[in-house]
Amino acid sequence: ATKFILNSPFSLPGVCEVNRQNRAGYSALMLAALTSVGREEEDMAVVQRLFCMGDVNAKASQTGQTALMLAISHGRQDMVAALLACGADVNAQDADGATALMCASEYGRLDTVRLLLAQPGCDPAILDNEGTSALAIALEAEQDEVAALLHAHLSSGQPETQVRECSDNGENPQVQ
Repeated sequence: ATKFILNSPFSLPGVCEVNRQNRAGYSALMLAALTSVGREEEDMAVVQRLFCMGDVNAKASQTGQTALMLAISHGRQDMVAALLACGADVNAQDADGATALMCASEYGRLDTVRLLLAQPGCDPAILDNEGTSALAIALEAEQDEVAALLHAHLSSGQPETQVRECSDNGENPQVQ
């Protein structure tokens, strides 16, 4: 039934509201990011269509998480790639200021961290609401490989590594 609804040329009100959130604050698109479709190309094509039809950057009403963050936290690398292909914002922040990169760093998802860092505009220097970076999160979670990758990326002179804040007393700016 889902395949028919998504592929239907008809526009029936209320039939397929992919961005509508349930009481917990999650949309069909967000929940689809948690699924495991196996190796069925047809099923993945349906998920891809769902991602591209809806607001891929919508935030869950209670947590502010995006579908990308949910896919990462549940280890769905195929969904991460599909969401990025449909324009998922790699720098979006949830209610705590966390990004997808921070989530991947905390869980030690090395391949996902590589994929996120390869996205144009990915900013590994973003800080969450507590002033913590993805690198600090990886170190705290003892995700050594991820921390090494982030450190190398930040040290390589990538354009997204910029001065993030200056002290109030006129001292030298600090790189985060």
